[in-house]
Amino acid sequence: MAILKRNRKELPEEKILDVDATMQGTMTFKDPVNLHINGQFEGKLDTKGSLTIGQKAVVAADITGEDITIAGTVTGNILATSKLSIIAPARIEGDVKTPILSVSEGAVLNGRCQMSSVSDSTSTSGKGKVMAADEVARYLEVESSMVEEWAVDKQIPAIKQGGSWKFYKEDVDNWVAREKVSR
Repeated sequence: MAILKRNRKELPEEKILDVDATMQGTMTFKDPVNLHINGQFEGKLDTKGSLTIGQKAVVAADITGEDITIAGTVTGNILATSKLSIIAPARIEGDVKTPILSVSEGAVLNGRCQMSSVSDSTSTSGKGKVMAADEVARYLEVESSMVEEWAVDKQIPAIKQGGSWKFYKEDVDNWVAREKVSR
């Protein structure tokens, strides 16, 4: 009796960037990265993956990201597409928009807070339509189970919310274009 083993791609190595310096400008990450800012930053941050702003960090920037944790000082607006955690002694001066918010005792948020669901028909980040796994499957002409497997393996950009996967159409389109180029 033959046993067939499924060949799975190895997960890519986690990309970590730890910034302890003073920086100014625009930082944009197209691929997921684990970014830690422990120094000073001024400008604009657009990240994918997780962003941590350490206790001693001083950031003057508008921030867009997926999973954001703040323990330092931030002046600027924050858009977290997955979740935002504000940990003492954090101090934020600016508006925040996120589907999930956690604020620990001793942290300060001075600004407006808007909690919006990823399942809204348009995303808060301006990326357009949000799709469920079955919609992506029909769009890509594959089985739903394949789309969910890609999401679990982090091969396709997706956000897990309430037990189901959500996909920004723009991210899916960009992913398809990158996959075509890399083959």
